[in-house]
Amino acid sequence: MQSKQANVNYPVDLIRTIAIGMVILVHSSFFPYKIPGEITPIVMVNWFTADVFGAIGYLGVPLFVMLSGALLLNPAKVDEPMGEFFKKRFNRVGLPLIFWTVVYFVWSFTVWEKPVTLFNIEQGLLSGSYPILWFLYSLVGLYLITPILRTLVKHIDRKQFKLLLAMWFVGTVSVPLINNFTNFNFDPLMFVITDWVGFFLLGIYLKETKIHSTIAYIGLIFGLLMAILGDWFLTASMGEQFTGYFHGYLSFNMIIASAALFLILIRIPCSSIDSGNKTINRLIKWIEHNTLPIYLVHIIVIESLQLGLLGFSFPYTHNLLVDVPLLALVTFVLTDAIVYPLKKIPFVMKLVG
Repeated sequence: MQSKQANVNYPVDLIRTIAIGMVILVHSSFFPYKIPGEITPIVMVNWFTADVFGAIGYLGVPLFVMLSGALLLNPAKVDEPMGEFFKKRFNRVGLPLIFWTVVYFVWSFTVWEKPVTLFNIEQGLLSGSYPILWFLYSLVGLYLITPILRTLVKHIDRKQFKLLLAMWFVGTVSVPLINNFTNFNFDPLMFVITDWVGFFLLGIYLKETKIHSTIAYIGLIFGLLMAILGDWFLTASMGEQFTGYFHGYLSFNMIIASAALFLILIRIPCSSIDSGNKTINRLIKWIEHNTLPIYLVHIIVIESLQLGLLGFSFPYTHNLLVDVPLLALVTFVLTDAIVYPLKKIPFVMKLVG
């Protein structure tokens, strides 16, 4: 979620807009859908609807991380002073993290009536005062090692880079695979780089890859179908406690799907976007510039709609084919309506993101 760079030749605005739309979609998808006691046709429709929308939505966060890697790990930036880099990151993410930590503490203690205890405050500071803040914590970690990774990316050759990404992939996907489906506990100590660092590196790697676009589309379709059908098979054969394994950000199929989608999007010429409808382009640019506050506000909007805190409750039809896209759209519109005036207030605009 960084400011657009003048020298990039791929549509940063469009990628960020798609990514934040996917994040809102996954949080509106009701995934994983809990099957009630009796399985009826509408229950099955709802389950697969949540399954499909959830799979698509889970591509959003990896897109953000890969885009950040593509922008921040550019070898041309290796000489940027660390002090200057960290100052920019603090203003962009650090201040909003502090502000929204307080906001979500208040939200938890008042709306959800979570006990105000020293333990809950300490735990909230360590892991985030609300689940939505995990992404900002992960960004802070990625920013802390960015100066080191910039030097690595500048001097590593493609074969070494492939080996590094292969080790990340194997180490990342093997842990949940072994821990979930065997009696063994596996801690991949031999794999130095795991989890989100790999997506961060993957972003800059894919910028220069020569993989054919056809393969990228096949990878995207394969990854999504594996998530949709794989979790259906696991749920049907092993129970609901396994639902979501193939939807996980770091499952092997979603890594493939996310990388494929990113590769497809960075190959869209900026000229084809800029020559489109001017009103739509202005909207995309505004959304791109405000993805961070949209990300941080939209959960409050969704929960307010569920609890009727806005003076009305979301009119659920209990048919997810209708409810999911409608909830996502209403959430998106209301979130933008809240963010827009907040970003007009000079001091507040820095705090909200």
